[in-house]
Amino acid sequence: MFRRYFKNVYERTMGEAYGLASREIVRALENGGDCLDCGAGGGHWFDKLSDLVGIDKSRYYGIEWNPELPNDSRNKGLNIIHGDLNNDLPFESGKFTCVFALSVLEHLLNGCHFLKECHRVLQDKGTLTLITPNISTYFTIALLLLGNMPSTGPHPDSTALVQEGELFKVRSEEMVPDPESHTPVFRHLVVFSFRALKKYLRMIGFSDVVGRCFGLYPFPNFMQPVLERIDPYHCHQMVFTAKKSSR
Repeated sequence: MFRRYFKNVYERTMGEAYGLASREIVRALENGGDCLDCGAGGGHWFDKLSDLVGIDKSRYYGIEWNPELPNDSRNKGLNIIHGDLNNDLPFESGKFTCVFALSVLEHLLNGCHFLKECHRVLQDKGTLTLITPNISTYFTIALLLLGNMPSTGPHPDSTALVQEGELFKVRSEEMVPDPESHTPVFRHLVVFSFRALKKYLRMIGFSDVVGRCFGLYPFPNFMQPVLERIDPYHCHQMVFTAKKSSR
């Protein structure tokens, strides 16, 4: 019952977060320009953007750290390369109209460096769109007070701890825990708070930094739209958009 309740809240939270991020990416690309998909996987976001904004393959670039997925995407004619987002992005400065990283930042060791690189490769007035969890949730605070691991992370690299329920995770049945793999999908390493991420984006030169947040746990779904506006600082998922300031 307990996990089912939070799974329902989680599913609504992620649906709202990805819906907003999708709209922001489409808005950024409506007038043309190239985009960079960070954590591109096999290129499923190209299919979405092709339908939503008519983007063609020449405008879509991706970078993915699982070496098998870029190989598969090349068969589709997509420009997705294998790379590590902890390092410098292998693109020239000012190349992209839009850079997006959806549920990626929390998996990086060098998240601040990654955000600086996003700023570098964006054109003036280009848009960065992020989805990432918030470390400062009431649910995480409660777990820590009880002496448990936080739900959002960071997490130990142990499948056994996940299977034994020491790490409270709500996910679909299709997602197999993989924290011990070389390219873990579900293990969180460094997780920002709302205040810290908003401040840092401004510090490195972004303007019009807007954060919208979803999932103020443990409250039920019917209360969420109002509570999310009252208190974005403790919601589970953060959606940030930011513009590169023109000089």
